[in-house]
Amino acid sequence: MKRLILTTILILAAPAAFACETVKIGDLTIEHAWSKATIGAERPAVFYVEITNAGSSDDALVGIATPAAGMPMLHETVVTDGVASMPHAMSVPVPAGQMVQLAPGGYHGMLMGLTTALKAGDTFPITLTFEKAGEVTVNVDVLPLRSEGPDCADAGQ
Repeated sequence: MKRLILTTILILAAPAAFACETVKIGDLTIEHAWSKATIGAERPAVFYVEITNAGSSDDALVGIATPAAGMPMLHETVVTDGVASMPHAMSVPVPAGQMVQLAPGGYHGMLMGLTTALKAGDTFPITLTFEKAGEVTVNVDVLPLRSEGPDCADAGQ
């Protein structure tokens, strides 16, 4: 009986644990990787994450890749004369000693050509390519469509 209860707790906590996982590569720490559920596979999805550079030299996120989408790209939300657009970003600067967020209203990943609709509770891998640190794969948690991000305090983070 105790084993069943423990297993149930671990299964229920797993989605929150992925979004709150911490992955390190060189001087970079990658945390809180998440996406939102989609209505279908025809619409693009988003990808958000926090990247902290504890080193003394700048780096840059130069690409993303995932089996969940045929065309993942980095974008930046830009507002000009009150009109927002989301042009492709060739890279996202990760300055030394700073934290950068891919978040709503700023830099973010666009996942176009989804292989399937993303459902809340799902997870998928994404590989981040950095100019200096190289490649690292992290797990992305799919949160409900109206979510504003993971609540890592609930996951013990």
